[in-house]
Amino acid sequence: MKTLKISVLLCFLLCAFSFAPAKAQDQDLQQLLLDIEKLTQFKAILSDMQQGYSMLTGGYETVKNLAKGNFNLHSVFLDGLLQVNPEVAKYARVADILANEASIVSEYKKAYGAFRSSGRFSVEELDYLGRVYGQLTSEALNDVNELADILTASKLRMSDDERLSAIDRIYASGNNKLVFLRSFNRQANVLLAQRQKESNDVTNLKSLYP
Repeated sequence: MKTLKISVLLCFLLCAFSFAPAKAQDQDLQQLLLDIEKLTQFKAILSDMQQGYSMLTGGYETVKNLAKGNFNLHSVFLDGLLQVNPEVAKYARVADILANEASIVSEYKKAYGAFRSSGRFSVEELDYLGRVYGQLTSEALNDVNELADILTASKLRMSDDERLSAIDRIYASGNNKLVFLRSFNRQANVLLAQRQKESNDVTNLKSLYP
């Protein structure tokens, strides 16, 4: 079910224009491609990247097949979406990028949940942790948005080599974020372990000297 979220997103965007006048429809579809705000729809993908990344990397034919049936009217939109060289769309780094971004989200949620439930961090410390995680996820979303631009033929005028180079850059950026997150979480876990030990020591002392 989760692996279909991207197709559901595409269908939602297509249905949004299904009742528009025929003359205005193409203009609306072009505006959708040009409007960067529409890319915030990719927030829905972040929590399911590892399961759903194949829908992004499957190439033009995979996406176009979603238009069969009731969505044939939107072939103009789909013909412009992801119609880049299949070798670019299927570039291994695309899957690596999405896997890294998914790891950032899942690992920060797991760590932050543990820190909050431990009772060993102050409100101010938890607020700081939340700001760090929030910044990381915001930057991760920016990476996904930029990747979507690169994989959309009509979004950016770039050669295949330029697209591959940009994908490599996004991969390096996301990988650096993941390395930082893991280092940050390790340090926070060390602090948590120290505080837990101190609490246990105090409890043991109280039991020895009631």
